[in-house]
Amino acid sequence: MALFSILSGGEAGKGFKNAVFLDLFAGTGRVGIEALRRGAPSVVMVEVLRDRARAIERSISEDFAEAGKVVVLSLELRRAIAWLLKRERLFDVAFADPPYNEGWGKSLLYTKGLEKLLKPEGIFVVEHASREGLEVPQPWVVTDARTYGETTLTFLRIIHQEAFLWNIPSAPSTLDPSIPSPTGTFTSRDGPLLFLTRFE
Repeated sequence: MALFSILSGGEAGKGFKNAVFLDLFAGTGRVGIEALRRGAPSVVMVEVLRDRARAIERSISEDFAEAGKVVVLSLELRRAIAWLLKRERLFDVAFADPPYNEGWGKSLLYTKGLEKLLKPEGIFVVEHASREGLEVPQPWVVTDARTYGETTLTFLRIIHQEAFLWNIPSAPSTLDPSIPSPTGTFTSRDGPLLFLTRFE
């Protein structure tokens, strides 16, 4: 799976071992379960459809279930975020694969509280249609983007206070997912921002 190959090395991730993992829009749960198999000490999977959430629970091996490594939440995204924040759950890696062509590319990263779920060096990965732009507001910054045919994986981090920012109002307001942005340029509704410090 390309996601874990990237997370295990290179600029997008500093290794996956011992990473606490959040799988949003979990679907069949295959990504979260793969995270467990690769050594994640705990995984939270969020799937709004109850039938799918129950199917995920049935597919989790007894070893992982008995060890208390897995939480499956059958909640809408915003309610799941509130549930996790209330319990002060923080993650090294968060992954989201929302339904294609339903407007998530424009709205996902504006979801209230989403950025608070990441640890200071945490990584957020969004899987989206290559033709669907991903709007990237502050405090997010794109560190990498990989395209595989019709699918793009976009890697993001949170901007910290040590980053120095300028507004560049003339550029477009939607990230082109086919263009990686490892040097620190990204776009927002207020125009793109450029930061001095590298996020690697």
